[in-house]
Amino acid sequence: MPMPQQPSAMPVQRYHPYTSIHLPDRTWPDKRISAAPLWCSVDLRDGNQALIDPMTPARKRRIFQLLCRLGYKEIEVGFPSASQTDFDFVRELVESDMVPDDVSIQVLTQARDHLIERTFESLHGARRAIVHLYNSTSALQRRVVFRTDREGIVDIAVEGARHVRKLAEAASDTDWRFEYSPESFTGTEPEFALEVCEAVMDVWEPTVDRPTIINLPSTVEMYTPNLYADVIEWFGRNLRQRDAVVLSVHPHNDRGTGVAAAELAVLAGADRVEGTLFGNGERTGNVCLVTLGLNLLAQGVDPEINFSDIDEIRRTVEYGNQLPVPERHPYGGALVFTAFSGSHQDAIKKGLEAMEVDAEAAGVPIGEHPWHVPYLPIDPRDIGRSYEAVIRVNSQSGKGGVAYIMKTEHALDLPRRLQIEFSQVIQAYTDAGGGEVASKEMWRIFEAEYLAAREPFALNSVHTSSAAGETDALTVNVYVDGVPRTLHGTGNGPIAAFVDALTELGIDVRGYDYHEHALSSGGDARAAAYLECGIGDRVLWGVGIDANIVTASLKAVVSAVNRSAKPG
Repeated sequence: MPMPQQPSAMPVQRYHPYTSIHLPDRTWPDKRISAAPLWCSVDLRDGNQALIDPMTPARKRRIFQLLCRLGYKEIEVGFPSASQTDFDFVRELVESDMVPDDVSIQVLTQARDHLIERTFESLHGARRAIVHLYNSTSALQRRVVFRTDREGIVDIAVEGARHVRKLAEAASDTDWRFEYSPESFTGTEPEFALEVCEAVMDVWEPTVDRPTIINLPSTVEMYTPNLYADVIEWFGRNLRQRDAVVLSVHPHNDRGTGVAAAELAVLAGADRVEGTLFGNGERTGNVCLVTLGLNLLAQGVDPEINFSDIDEIRRTVEYGNQLPVPERHPYGGALVFTAFSGSHQDAIKKGLEAMEVDAEAAGVPIGEHPWHVPYLPIDPRDIGRSYEAVIRVNSQSGKGGVAYIMKTEHALDLPRRLQIEFSQVIQAYTDAGGGEVASKEMWRIFEAEYLAAREPFALNSVHTSSAAGETDALTVNVYVDGVPRTLHGTGNGPIAAFVDALTELGIDVRGYDYHEHALSSGGDARAAAYLECGIGDRVLWGVGIDANIVTASLKAVVSAVNRSAKPG
């Protein structure tokens, strides 16, 4: 029987659960995401303001250009009324004609007249722009920051909305769209958030053809994802003129569930998601647009954003943010497609081999065949990764990982029992020194173990002849402890004849299993031979590589004999 958990002695009484909403007929649990939502990147505003070292103009340009290449059509580029740097960057985008015709730049402003005016000044001459108005509505901020009641908060939002509309009407050359956020939405009573948003909509008078964006930010993530989804569904049901609204969410990650909250919000009716590449943002960050997009890809849904070169995306974001993307970050981290566990490696190796067989049987390129490989939710190649780092070997690894690297990196398709034997060699190495065994180091170990030894026995030259096609006669020149010797033997094939010749030296070799395969073709063709044999009371594998398959097979015998001379 399990032992009961003990009280933590932490001050639990200081905290209380957030208010839930009664929605017994919720519909979102039975839905699936079948199409990508509208996306808005806030890397250059929300992400930038969270940096220790805010982006320089050059870094901002690199990120903006990346976002446009990836396919984002709405990009929040700054808070121009709060920063001269942001103001100048917006002006640079407009005056240098850096914004593609199908991209809307978005800017944030508080609901204060002089800040709104400064915002419109920054956008003068823009083709398409979204003015994002906000004021905080939460019960806590009403009490401790603004020291006003609900009516006062509504007045702030409405007056700001009026000023936005007035300035937009005076600058009719720009295709304006409006967005409103009741900031700290997750700390706001849902019915009051609805009241504020509808008051703003009454000013802006959206239509089906000219919808308003109503953005519901979890400025601080307070709800569990299911509760967030309930509130989003309730809000969408009760919102007047729902068909004239693009319902947007802006999840943060304070509880570590930003991705789940965003996905459930979309199931609950959200049309649009604001976030950042790799989730940079205040405190624990914004929701990660890369994770959301590639989660869709993994379910066969087009994210409508091109993540096909994930490493270039990661490098550009790291340059812009001057922050590393963690190695375990979903999809983009350096180690997310890497298996160290032996059982995982074996399953991945077998899965990739089965994919090759299935694709060949179906007559389609492997890159077009449905993806089914254990432990890999998507094909790394679909986002620009190679298979080189899929399996890496350390002390936790098994024969599958070792065999995979030897095959993919060094073209040696080791027989199963040789896989087991060599993995034990690698295990002894990692147990002694610890750490990871890279591909080059693994080859060095393999070469030293199976190929390099010339003591006590080395092959010099071989001559074979057949007697009536039934037996082979072999003359072989060898070195024994550096001394040249000529041996003679006969047998049913070159290996049997060589084993017979070795009896002249008192070496008894009993062959058990043999495999061979080509390593390359053309003028530099080579072959590999693998021989499992008994020598004395030991069973060992030998490996030979040569341009001539007969010579390669005899080298495999020599390899096993030399290995038998080492301490067991």
